[in-house]
Parts: sequence; structure tokens; C-alpha cells
Amino acid sequence: MATRLPLALDQLVASNLAAQSAEQLSLAAVPIVAVPMLGAGPGEIGALATAQTLHFLLLSGAAVTLPLRLHEPLRTPAAPRHPLLELRDGAQLVGHHALLRPILLIAMAWNIAWFVLRAAYLPYAMCALGLSAAGVGLTPASYGTGMVAGALLAPRIVARLSFGHTILLGPLVSVAAMCAMVATLRWPQGLLAGVSFFLFGFGPIVWTITSTTLRQTVTPRAMLGRVSAMFLTVNMGARPVGAALGGVVGAQWGESACLWLALLGVVLQAAVIVTSQVRTLLRLPASAG
Repeated sequence: MATRLPLALDQLVASNLAAQSAEQLSLAAVPIVAVPMLGAGPGEIGALATAQTLHFLLLSGAAVTLPLRLHEPLRTPAAPRHPLLELRDGAQLVGHHALLRPILLIAMAWNIAWFVLRAAYLPYAMCALGLSAAGVGLTPASYGTGMVAGALLAPRIVARLSFGHTILLGPLVSVAAMCAMVATLRWPQGLLAGVSFFLFGFGPIVWTITSTTLRQTVTPRAMLGRVSAMFLTVNMGARPVGAALGGVVGAQWGESACLWLALLGVVLQAAVIVTSQVRTLLRLPASAG
């Protein structure tokens, strides 16, 4: 059986960058397509909706057919286990790992804070910032633009900074992004909100690429699936929690309280990475094998 050689840092970064590219481009493109529909007539809306549907079907078809070209090496089938047991194994490894544990905690705190902000932004943008429907759509569009810019610059950033400082960049930029959004309480400008969303795209995409690279390297290959499942479960599970929390806080104390709560969340996730061993990494650790 052929031995799979570990990828070098630049190869891993490039692979994770490619894996993120579709999401980045879609996040940048969807608002550009959707915003014109806000001011279009019925016929124009139908044409735009049809184009968007065809685009969705094309991408969905590619997502289904392209994996069929992949050829996995033959392997001995493992005995079936309950998915909860697999998650338990992944949770135990992550919980006791000095590098994986802070990454998971940061992802959970960031997703909760991000969806607290998302829950509050629409009423906040329309009432406090005074944005039109098109303006409300265009400001989050800078999020996708920031992701594309961050993805393009990620290889250069990794080459210039120590690996720990590169990972640190994402959480710290998120703090700057949320500070820019909170600043709109004092200076209610749509441009400032757009800058916030741009930074929210730029920093976290660098984080996603580098933290995924670290996770893939330090996780034993036999545990990659279980650890990835653990991260996906926590990431996706934190999002409805954040949205619900934003809805409750916004209904009780207003959208401004949601902004301050989201700021607290991103400060907490930055504090986790600053105080962890991840920050001290000069280079990517040796593969766990």
C-alpha cells in the first residue's frame, strides 16, 4: 500500500486556500446579484431570480459530479460505530490537546459573537444607521470582498510572519472589526459598517486557512475525521445559539446591546489565543502521523 507523505506548509496552505475559494467568491458575488433585485421591477426580479437559480443549479451539479472523479486508496473497512462515540473520541482528543483546545474555543466564541451581530445588524442598519434596503445589502457584501482579499494575501502573510503570529492575526483583526462596528454607535456611518464587515472577512479567512492547516498537522491521521466532525459540530452548533442570543438581547435591550455583547465575544476569543501555546509557534509543528 502506498504511503501518503505529509504535505509541506506551503502545500497545506494552498490546499486549504483552494478549499475555501468557492465560499469566498460566493459570499462576494451573492450580494452583488441580490442588491439590484431590491430596486428592480417584477420582470427584472424574475430574470435575476432565474439567473441566480441557474447559477445555483450549475454549482450544485459541479459539487455532486466532481467528487466522482476522486479515487481513494483501498482500505480495510472499519467496524461500524455510533456517531456519538466518534464525536466523543474527537472531543477527548481536542479537550486534552494544548493546540487544538484553544482553536475550538476560539471558533465557538467567534461564531456566537458573529451571529449575535448578524441577528442585530438588519434592524440596526435600517433604524440607527439609516441605510436603505440596497445599503443594508451592500455593507455585508464587503465581508465577502474581505475574505477574497485575505485569501489572496494569506500565502504572503504566512511567509513573512511566524506561524503563531499568523494565526493570532485573525482573532485580533476580528476585535478591530467589532470595534469599528461599535464605533457606529458614536458615528452612524454605513461606510464604517462596511469597513467592519471587510475586516470580519479579511482576518477570519486567514485564521480559517492557518488554523485548519495546524489542526490537520497535529491531529493523528486516524483521528482526522472525528476531530473534523467535532469542529463542525461546535462551529455549526454555536451559530443558532448566537442568533438566538442576539434576538433575546436585542428584544430586551436593543441592538446596541448586541453590538457590545458581540464585542465581548471577540475580545474573549482573542484572549484565548493570546494566552495559549499557539501564539508561541515559530513554525508549523511536525506532523502527528
